Amino acid sequence: MPQKTFFITGANSGFGLAIAQAALDAGHRVIGTVRSQTARASLLEQLPGVCAVLCDVTEFDRILAIVAQAEQDYGPVDVLINNAGYGHEGVLEESPLEEMRRQFDVNVFGAVAVAKAFLPHFRERRRGFVVNVTSMGGLITMPGLAYYCGSKFALQGISDVMRAEMAPFGVYVTALCPGSFRTDWAGRSMVRTERAIKDYDALFDPIRAARHAKDGKQSGDPAKLAAAVLQLVVSDTPPPQLLLGSDALRLVRERLFRLEKEIADWEEVTGSTDG
Repeated sequence: MPQKTFFITGANSGFGLAIAQAALDAGHRVIGTVRSQTARASLLEQLPGVCAVLCDVTEFDRILAIVAQAEQDYGPVDVLINNAGYGHEGVLEESPLEEMRRQFDVNVFGAVAVAKAFLPHFRERRRGFVVNVTSMGGLITMPGLAYYCGSKFALQGISDVMRAEMAPFGVYVTALCPGSFRTDWAGRSMVRTERAIKDYDALFDPIRAARHAKDGKQSGDPAKLAAAVLQLVVSDTPPPQLLLGSDALRLVRERLFRLEKEIADWEEVTGSTDG
C-alpha cells in the first residue's frame, strides 16, 4: 500500500489509538488529535511516531485553522478518521437536555465540522477518504441510549448524504458501524445520568448492570477493527457503511427483519394516502 497521511481525531485512546498504531506500523504518516497537553504527552509516549495536534472538536471556530496548519506542516491528508466521540447512558425522561446538547456537539457537530474542513481540500484534489465512526447504535436502538443513538443516527444520515455529494469528485465516504469492542466506551469514557425515577428500575437497572459486567470482556478486538479500516481505505468500492463485529451483524439483521415485517403489515395503510 502506498504511504498515506491519516488525520485521526480522538487518537489517544480506543479506536483512534488502535487505528493510529496500525497505520504507523504499516508505514503511513499519522496526524492524531487530542484535547489536552496531558493527552498529547500520553499519546506521544504510546506512539512516538505520531504527529500529535491539539484539537477539541467542539471548538468549531478553530477547526479550519487547525486543519490548514496540519496540511501545511505534514502535507496533504489522504484519509480522515472522524473518531472523536463518547457515549451517554441514561433514561430519556431522566436525562437533562444539556447532556443531549453536549452529546450532539461532540458526536455530530464536531465530526461534521472536521469533515467540512477537509472537504474543500479533498474536492480540489479529486481524492480523499472520510471515515465517520458511527456505531451499530446508528442503525439500531436500545433503552438508555437515546442521546447516543440519536447522535449516531444523525451522523449516519449525514454520512450518506456526504457520500453522494462527494462521489463526483472521487472522494469516498464510509460510516464505520462497530458493535461492542474492548475500549473505554462503556467504562471511563461514558457519561451516565443518575437514576431518579423508580418506574424505570425494572427495565433499565439490569441493562446498566449487564453493561458494567461486560465492560472489558466484549468480543470485539480494536486491533482487528484497525486492520479492517486499513483494508477499507484502499478499496476501490468501499461500502456506504461497514458493520464490524458479530453482534452488530446480528442485531442489525434482526432490525431489518422487523422493519420488513412492519412495512408489510402496514402496506395497505401506507398506500392508501396517495391521492
